[in-house]
Parts: sequence; structure tokens; C-alpha cells
Amino acid sequence: GGIVIYWGQNGNEGTLTQTCSTRKYSYVNIAFLNKFGNGQTPQINLAGHCNPAAGGCTIVSNGIRSCQIQGIKVMLSLGGGIGSYTLASQADAKNVADYLWSNFLGGKSSSRPLGDAVLDGIDFDIEHGSTLYWDDLARYLSAYSKQGKKVYLTAAPQCPFPDRYLGTALNTGLLTMYGFNSITIHHASIAQVTLTTSLTRGIDGPHL
Repeated sequence: GGIVIYWGQNGNEGTLTQTCSTRKYSYVNIAFLNKFGNGQTPQINLAGHCNPAAGGCTIVSNGIRSCQIQGIKVMLSLGGGIGSYTLASQADAKNVADYLWSNFLGGKSSSRPLGDAVLDGIDFDIEHGSTLYWDDLARYLSAYSKQGKKVYLTAAPQCPFPDRYLGTALNTGLLTMYGFNSITIHHASIAQVTLTTSLTRGIDGPHL
């Protein structure tokens, strides 16, 4: 259990260290890596916090470690509402998994965007693009847990069940589903049934 928060898309929200020092959250998702896949050079967007293109986001490592010392899991969130991301094939999913491992998890890339701190895992917040190969990405990332430190995998699916983009990934049983990306009420009677069904199925799913 515990409260999950997304950090990184509001330059006025305070630093990662300040966020975790409130002791309100159990999980912090750094948002977002919103450009990757299909041969693109991956790119992280942390709004006004830092400029990754100039290597300015390596300072976030201090915040990551500060959170982890307090027992807070820190994840990298993929996707978001705006960005250029997709997976073109199983091989593409493998390439993205390898990149995430080397640059944010336990790998040893010399150009880690957030510095040398090791994140606890990857969050899937997929809201557009391809509906395919996210299950492959989950499997490839999960396989890295065999190298030592567990790689946590989470997802924030949208309310309709099954989720259009993450349905197959969730079916692998490798991702923990801890919330819903959006709840939109258009017609109360219909929405109530859909919302209740989705919430019930979500709550019955795996937990952290």
C-alpha cells in the first residue's frame, strides 16, 4: 500500500528531496521519459526542473538517493499525455529495455540522464501510440531482476477495462496496477457501471 505521486512536470513543485521529506508518499514516479522507441533517441522531460540536453538533470541523483534512504521507491515513468513514444517490434522493445537498464537502473552507461543513482523500477503511463509490444517490454525489464536488485514494474492504466494500451502488459502479471490515469463521467448511469467494474477489476489485481 501507500500513496503514489508523479514528480517532474511542474517546475514549481519543489525538488525531489523536498517532495520526499514530507513523508507523505511511498512511491515517487519521475515523469516522464516521453520520447523513445522506433529508432528515436530517448529523451526525458522534467519541465522546469532541469535541462537534460545540457546534462543538467544529473543533479536529480541526490534527490533519488534522499528518497530511497527514507524507504521510498523511486521509479521512472514512461509515456505521459504528450510525447513521441511507441514500440515498433519485439526487437524494439528489447532495445528500449536495454536502454532503460543501462541508463536508469542497474547498468553502467557513462551518460545516465539522472546521474549515477539507481532507480527502483519503471512505471508505464502509456496514453497513445502503439498498443503493441508493451508486454514484451515488461518481460525484458523483469528479466533484469535476475541480475540482483529487483526491478519494480508498475502501471497507471486508464479507467476502461481492459486498458487499450496496457491490457496485454497487465496480463503478464509482471506489472503492479496502483491507480487510474483518468476518470471521466459523461453519463452517470453508464459511467457508474463502467467505473465500478473497472475499479473492482483493478483492485483485484496485483499489488505492491
